[in-house]
Amino acid sequence: MPASAKPSLRFFHAAALRARSNKVLDAIERDKDPTQHAAALSSLVLDLTEAGMNYYFLKPLQQAKVGFVARQTASLGMAGSLRVMSPIIRSILAGTNATQLHVIARHIRQLM
Repeated sequence: MPASAKPSLRFFHAAALRARSNKVLDAIERDKDPTQHAAALSSLVLDLTEAGMNYYFLKPLQQAKVGFVARQTASLGMAGSLRVMSPIIRSILAGTNATQLHVIARHIRQLM
């Protein structure tokens, strides 16, 4: 089944994050040694993850007028998740080779 025929979800994020996404992915796609961009890709992945978590979970809580304490709890939980994920993502992407980085960049590009 082609990707376009599969069910999907998307989220909206800031134009600045989109511009940064394109810049990082372009650098990986064009550079002879894309491994030098692993740290930038890690940061991008974390920022996209945070934007998605905000869009899919925190924003609906706010729109539903869920209580302040519940929203704060959810926000702290999301922040904690990102703190746990951050070193893992950075470590894994730091250990990838050029081919692997190209595959990851291509996947992110296809999501855009």
